[in-house]
Amino acid sequence: MTKKKILFLLSFLMITMVFGQKKNDVSKVSDAAERLRSAMISGDKKSLEDLILPELTYGHSGGHIDDATEFVEKLVSKKSNFLTIDITNQTIKIVGKTAILRHHFFAKTADLGKEPGEVSLDILLVWVKTKGDWKLLARQAVKAEKKI
Repeated sequence: MTKKKILFLLSFLMITMVFGQKKNDVSKVSDAAERLRSAMISGDKKSLEDLILPELTYGHSGGHIDDATEFVEKLVSKKSNFLTIDITNQTIKIVGKTAILRHHFFAKTADLGKEPGEVSLDILLVWVKTKGDWKLLARQAVKAEKKI
Protein backbone atom coordinates (compact mmCIF):
# COMPACT_ATOMS: atom_id res chain seq x y z
CA MET A 1 0.00 0.00 0.00
CA THR A 2 1.36 3.44 -0.87
CA LYS A 3 1.84 6.24 1.64
CA LYS A 4 -0.94 8.27 -0.04
CA LYS A 5 -3.42 5.39 0.29
CA ILE A 6 -2.48 4.84 3.94
CA LEU A 7 -2.81 8.57 4.67
CA PHE A 8 -6.18 8.69 2.89
CA LEU A 9 -7.43 5.65 4.80
CA LEU A 10 -6.31 7.05 8.16
CA SER A 11 -7.93 10.42 7.37
CA PHE A 12 -11.17 8.71 6.38
CA LEU A 13 -11.22 6.64 9.59
CA MET A 14 -10.54 9.71 11.74
CA ILE A 15 -13.34 11.72 10.10
CA THR A 16 -15.73 8.79 10.52
CA MET A 17 -14.86 8.51 14.21
CA VAL A 18 -15.30 12.25 14.83
CA PHE A 19 -18.72 12.39 13.15
CA GLY A 20 -19.78 9.18 14.88
CA GLN A 21 -18.80 10.60 18.27
CA LYS A 22 -20.70 13.86 17.63
CA LYS A 23 -23.84 11.90 16.72
CA ASN A 24 -23.42 9.82 19.88
CA ASP A 25 -22.92 13.00 21.97
CA VAL A 26 -26.06 14.59 20.50
CA SER A 27 -28.02 11.51 21.53
CA LYS A 28 -26.52 11.56 25.04
CA VAL A 29 -27.28 15.27 25.50
CA SER A 30 -30.85 14.67 24.34
CA ASP A 31 -31.15 11.83 26.86
CA ALA A 32 -29.76 14.05 29.64
CA ALA A 33 -32.26 16.79 28.75
CA GLU A 34 -35.10 14.25 28.92
CA ARG A 35 -33.89 13.05 32.34
CA LEU A 36 -33.80 16.69 33.48
CA ARG A 37 -37.38 17.22 32.26
CA SER A 38 -38.55 14.17 34.22
CA ALA A 39 -36.58 15.14 37.33
CA MET A 40 -38.06 18.65 37.26
CA ILE A 41 -41.55 17.13 37.30
CA SER A 42 -40.80 14.54 40.00
CA GLY A 43 -38.68 16.83 42.19
CA ASP A 44 -36.33 13.93 42.90
CA LYS A 45 -33.30 15.49 44.61
CA LYS A 46 -30.73 12.84 43.64
CA SER A 47 -31.82 12.83 39.99
CA LEU A 48 -31.60 16.62 39.83
CA GLU A 49 -28.19 16.76 41.52
CA ASP A 50 -26.82 14.02 39.25
CA LEU A 51 -27.64 16.12 36.17
CA ILE A 52 -26.15 19.47 37.18
CA LEU A 53 -22.76 20.96 37.96
CA PRO A 54 -22.25 22.72 41.32
CA GLU A 55 -21.52 25.91 39.35
CA LEU A 56 -25.00 25.88 37.74
CA THR A 57 -26.51 29.25 36.89
CA TYR A 58 -30.23 28.87 36.20
CA GLY A 59 -31.83 31.98 34.70
CA HIS A 60 -35.59 32.53 34.82
CA SER A 61 -37.56 34.53 32.27
CA GLY A 62 -38.40 37.11 34.96
CA GLY A 63 -34.73 37.85 35.58
CA HIS A 64 -34.05 35.88 38.78
CA ILE A 65 -31.01 33.60 38.71
CA ASP A 66 -30.80 30.47 40.87
CA ASP A 67 -27.60 28.73 41.86
CA ALA A 68 -27.47 24.92 41.97
CA THR A 69 -28.69 24.69 45.57
CA GLU A 70 -31.63 27.03 45.02
CA PHE A 71 -32.60 25.29 41.76
CA VAL A 72 -32.77 21.87 43.45
CA GLU A 73 -34.43 23.15 46.65
CA LYS A 74 -37.27 24.88 44.77
CA LEU A 75 -38.14 21.70 42.85
CA VAL A 76 -37.79 19.32 45.81
CA SER A 77 -39.93 21.55 48.09
CA LYS A 78 -42.50 22.10 45.28
CA LYS A 79 -42.02 25.86 45.57
CA SER A 80 -41.60 25.38 41.81
CA ASN A 81 -43.99 22.56 40.93
CA PHE A 82 -44.26 21.35 37.36
CA LEU A 83 -47.25 19.11 36.67
CA THR A 84 -46.28 18.66 33.02
CA ILE A 85 -43.44 19.83 30.81
CA ASP A 86 -43.63 19.52 27.04
CA ILE A 87 -40.53 20.14 24.94
CA THR A 88 -40.68 21.00 21.23
CA ASN A 89 -38.39 22.36 18.51
CA GLN A 90 -35.25 21.06 20.19
CA THR A 91 -31.86 21.65 18.57
CA ILE A 92 -28.47 20.53 19.84
CA LYS A 93 -25.07 21.75 18.71
CA ILE A 94 -21.88 20.14 20.02
CA VAL A 95 -18.75 22.30 20.27
CA GLY A 96 -15.90 20.28 21.77
CA LYS A 97 -17.01 19.25 25.27
CA THR A 98 -19.85 21.77 25.33
CA ALA A 99 -23.39 21.30 24.04
CA ILE A 100 -25.78 24.13 23.25
CA LEU A 101 -29.38 22.99 23.45
CA ARG A 102 -32.36 25.16 22.56
CA HIS A 103 -36.02 24.24 22.80
CA HIS A 104 -39.52 25.49 23.42
CA PHE A 105 -40.79 24.68 26.91
CA PHE A 106 -44.50 24.55 27.72
CA ALA A 107 -45.50 23.58 31.25
CA LYS A 108 -48.46 23.40 33.58
CA THR A 109 -47.56 24.51 37.09
CA ALA A 110 -48.96 24.35 40.62
CA ASP A 111 -46.33 26.27 42.60
CA LEU A 112 -46.78 26.45 46.39
CA GLY A 113 -48.98 29.40 47.34
CA LYS A 114 -49.92 30.26 43.76
CA GLU A 115 -52.81 29.52 41.46
CA PRO A 116 -52.19 26.76 38.89
CA GLY A 117 -50.77 28.24 35.72
CA GLU A 118 -49.04 27.70 32.42
CA VAL A 119 -45.68 28.87 31.12
CA SER A 120 -44.49 29.09 27.53
CA LEU A 121 -40.77 29.74 27.28
CA ASP A 122 -37.86 29.49 24.91
CA ILE A 123 -34.90 27.90 26.68
CA LEU A 124 -31.14 27.83 26.18
CA LEU A 125 -29.27 25.07 28.03
CA VAL A 126 -25.49 24.74 28.16
CA TRP A 127 -24.25 21.22 28.91
CA VAL A 128 -20.62 20.27 29.61
CA LYS A 129 -19.13 16.80 29.15
CA THR A 130 -17.50 15.86 32.45
CA LYS A 131 -15.96 12.42 32.99
CA GLY A 132 -18.02 11.02 30.12
CA ASP A 133 -21.35 12.41 31.38
CA TRP A 134 -23.21 15.52 30.24
CA LYS A 135 -23.96 17.94 33.10
CA LEU A 136 -26.00 21.14 33.02
CA LEU A 137 -23.89 24.27 33.56
CA ALA A 138 -26.29 27.04 32.53
CA ARG A 139 -29.90 27.64 31.62
CA GLN A 140 -31.61 30.81 30.44
CA ALA A 141 -35.31 31.22 29.74
CA VAL A 142 -37.11 33.95 27.84
CA LYS A 143 -40.83 34.37 27.38
CA ALA A 144 -41.83 32.91 24.05
CA GLU A 145 -43.03 35.31 21.40
CA LYS A 146 -46.76 35.13 20.87
CA LYS A 147 -47.63 34.03 17.37
CA ILE A 148 -50.30 36.03 15.57
